[in-house]
Amino acid sequence: MPQVLSPSAVKQFYDRFGTRQDSQAFYEDRALDDLIAHAAFPQARTIVEFGCGTGRLARQILMRSPEASYDGFDVSTTMVNLAQDSLASFGNRASVHQLEPGTIHLPVADQSTDRLISTYVLDLLPPADIDTFFGEAQRVLRSDGRLCLVSLTNGTSAFPRFVARLWTRIHRLRPQLVGGCRPIELGEWCDGAHWDILHQRTRVSWGIPSGVLVARPHAA
Repeated sequence: MPQVLSPSAVKQFYDRFGTRQDSQAFYEDRALDDLIAHAAFPQARTIVEFGCGTGRLARQILMRSPEASYDGFDVSTTMVNLAQDSLASFGNRASVHQLEPGTIHLPVADQSTDRLISTYVLDLLPPADIDTFFGEAQRVLRSDGRLCLVSLTNGTSAFPRFVARLWTRIHRLRPQLVGGCRPIELGEWCDGAHWDILHQRTRVSWGIPSGVLVARPHAA
């Protein structure tokens, strides 16, 4: 069982770090661009994001999805405030909501969502909470919906593998130094009995590997 930050520690960290969150774009953007390219966001009418951060990704998606409404959720007060400011120009198309620390269950109706997004959030969570999130994704997504994920992951070549191992070691010793995040394999939670994987790729920027995954609920 990996050592993870407590829910309250996660909130405290990102309340402090939130204004600097977008400084991580140097390694995140390649993976986020890949997600945008494969998630068919222009076809979506309802979009939900678990861990909306500063709203930077939501802005890009809403500009590509003129018919869509967006609901973003985050535990950090700083992030919620930043995202609300960032998305204000979209008016009532975009809403941002604060969750209590440790909340995984989303206040979203069953089978009501075309796209459920979570980027660089699941790698903060203990495995049991990741399991819970995938269950929530099955609940809220429509049958033709898409689960759209990015996380830190293990590398596929020598240097990114070294970076991932080093990151994992730092996380094990002191998770606060890496914002509570660690490399994970998203595909381990996306089993064939419940999901059809539509796109899966590892993207590397500055030696840091990120996993991109787009999946839809398995047809009954």
